[in-house]
Amino acid sequence: MSHYTADHQAFAPTGNVISRFFSTIGNALVLMSTSNARMRHVEALQRLSDEELEARGLKRSEIARHVFQDVFWA
Repeated sequence: MSHYTADHQAFAPTGNVISRFFSTIGNALVLMSTSNARMRHVEALQRLSDEELEARGLKRSEIARHVFQDVFWA
């Protein structure tokens, strides 16, 4: 089982100029991924109970595959 959270700052800046540069890039990437509509859909499905997911014909382990099914081929 995997978990995803966007509630923390993934790349905290430090005093080093190079570290601040890369932490800025990392934070931008995290922001882009969390603002994506697909990620919001994944988070909404993750909040459902197992019974609600079953009513939709899904298992918790299949959420990412369901949301990204038109993007990834597996």
